Parts: sequence; C-alpha cells; structure tokens
Amino acid sequence: MENLIKNNLGQAAFLENLYRSNPADFKRTFFAVYPEIQTELTAQIWHERLRNTQDEITWGGLKDWSFVGVIALIVAFFMQLPDLLSISHDVYFPRNMAFIVMPGMAAYLTYKQGLPFKSLIVPFGILLFSMVFINVLPVGPVSDTLVLTCIHLPILLWMVVGFIYSGANLSITSKRIEFLRFHGDLLVMCAVIVLAGGLFTALTINLFNLIDIKIEDFYFRYLVLSALPSVPLLATLVVQQNPTLVSRISPVIARIFTPLVTGMLVIFLAAFIYTGKDPYNDREFLLIFNGILIGVMALLLFSVSEATKDSASSFQRFALLALACLAIINNGIALSAIAFRLYELGITPNRLAVLGSNVLVLLNLIFVARQLLGLLKGQKNLSDVEASMTQFLPYYALWAAIVSFVFPLVFSFQ
Repeated sequence: MENLIKNNLGQAAFLENLYRSNPADFKRTFFAVYPEIQTELTAQIWHERLRNTQDEITWGGLKDWSFVGVIALIVAFFMQLPDLLSISHDVYFPRNMAFIVMPGMAAYLTYKQGLPFKSLIVPFGILLFSMVFINVLPVGPVSDTLVLTCIHLPILLWMVVGFIYSGANLSITSKRIEFLRFHGDLLVMCAVIVLAGGLFTALTINLFNLIDIKIEDFYFRYLVLSALPSVPLLATLVVQQNPTLVSRISPVIARIFTPLVTGMLVIFLAAFIYTGKDPYNDREFLLIFNGILIGVMALLLFSVSEATKDSASSFQRFALLALACLAIINNGIALSAIAFRLYELGITPNRLAVLGSNVLVLLNLIFVARQLLGLLKGQKNLSDVEASMTQFLPYYALWAAIVSFVFPLVFSFQ
C-alpha cells in the first residue's frame, strides 16, 4: 500500500477509494510514509484529515483472523511438542521459546506487508540458521555460553521482525521510529490481553470449583501453556487494525513514568552513595544493577520515540534529558565494576558479554543525551534525536549475533 499512496498522490478518487477499502490500514501506512511525502500539498491535506479522524475499533476481516488462527494452532502444537516427544522441558523451552513466539508475528506482518519472496530470503535464513544452531549445541550441564545464546538470540530475532515490519526498509530512520512506537503499543495491548485472560481464568476455575470439578492442572497445562505465546500475535493484529487505539495510551504511560523513574534514580544514587554499597565485589548486586539499567534504557527509548513528536512539551524533553544523564551515570558505575572484575578475575563469557552490551548502551545514551540537549537549546531538530536513538539498533543486533554464534565456539561451549 505504501507504493500505491506515494505513486498516486495526484489521483484524488483513487486515494479516496483506497482509504475506504481499509481505513485503518490506509491510515497506518499513510503516517508511515508521510515523512517522505510531507512536501506534497495533497499529502498535507490527507495528513490533516486523518489526524483529526475519530477512529472506530476495527477487528479485521475473516482472512486476518483465519491466518492468525492457523498460526495460533501451530504455536500451540509446538508448545505441546515436548510432551508428545518426551523431550525435557529444561532443554526445549529455553532454546526454542523465541522461535515459537516471534516467527508467528513475522509471518503475520509479512502477510500484511505483502513482501516479495526475495525480501524474505535474509530474514528466513537468519531464522533457520539460528534455530538449527541453538538446537545442535551440546546437551548437558547448563553452560554460560548456552545461557547467553538463549538470552541474545531473541534480540536478533526481534530485529528480524523489525526488518519485516518496516517492509524491508529498516535502514530508514522513520521506519525504525515507527517500529519502536509499534512495540510500545504492542506491550500495552499485550498487558491488556493478559489481564483480561487472567480474569477469565480466575472466573473459569472458580466456577468449576463450585461444582467440585478441579480443572487447574488441565487448564494451565494445555490451555494457558498453548495460548500464552500467541498473545503477542493477537496484540499485533489488534494494533495493526487500530493503529491509533493504543497510541493514545502509550504517550500517557511514558509521560507518567519518565519523571517517576528519574526521581527514583536520583534517590537510588543518593542511597547508593550513603550505604557505601560495593558493586565491584558483589556479583549479585551488579546483575540486578544491570537489569535495572536495561529497564531504564527501554523506557528511555520508548519515551524518546514519543518525545520526538511535535506535541511533546519542553518539560517532557527536559525530563528525558535528566533521565538519560542519570542512566549514563549508572551505566558508568556498572561499566567500571565490570572492567574491574575482568581485570581482577579474568575473562569469562558472561563478563565479556555484559561489557560489550554496557559499552553499546553507554554510547547510545551519550548520543541521545547530546541530541536532546541540542534540541532544548534549539540547535537540533526532531530528526536528529530520532537518528541518535535508532542508529545503534544494527549494532545491538550485531553484538547479539556475536554473543549467540561466536561465543559458544570461542569459549568451547563453556
């Protein structure tokens, strides 16, 4: 649909018919390509029209639900596969969980984007190679490199999903920003679906308990286990069909939690200094510290994607700059502790993987903070901030690939 919109801006009747055939899909695609055509008068008129359109919730057609239903059944089959083939859950699920969840999303997005086969060769190749690689790793005592591969492969697959979502144009900054915003909306919708599913589960189990029928084991083993991995797929369908439905909630969440997390980090740093906690020799503290930093980084990236909108206030951007600076300080502490442990205790796969990740995060934070500062001073524009936020995505994917595929070989599967 992107090419249809861009190539037919001068044909009012054609665009009108295209819009009426699928308003939700047209609106989502139009806003995705608008940065490329915003100099055209027709595009500006459509932008004003669509921006002020009151959306109704749409649920998609029978083809969409049939496609999602088939994928959900396939996902359910793979979730029950260990029991059918007597495979250890501890071996099967850590290695394959990402391949159960993300390919379904990728397949649905491919179906909606209508990508040609040649555009799918690289992502399909990465998916297939990753699946084979992690499943041929030695089975035995859990190794550090296996755990690292299980952690980092989902990041690589996430970028594959992003490549498909962008219509094989993930190199374009606006596409990367749209992908991050999509995931913010996706997380919100997943939370709503899980809460609704939890309520349904509680009602169902308690109703059957009233007549002395215990269904807990069956319900969780077969229904919940089979359906839970399809939640992101269902959320993807809802968000794709209603691109502005959740997008009104996500900015609210970002605006509320950004100042709250900023205040929490200030208090944490003060308490950290007051208590004299030693991150250099306390491994558990350092792991939790890095986990918090990852959460802060995710919030920052999501919030920046909202703050680059024209409607964002100066206070919101200032709060983001403060959050970025505090995250840089925290990252610096973690990075120094990791470097100290490497120097004192030697190189291990875990320490090297965390060191590389922290270096990438620190550089990303510095770039984002510089651009936010320039934006507040009037020296930078919104596109500069967007570029600084998204330009590290390929490097995250590259590092995830190195940790996943190279570390097990270099460290002899230790």
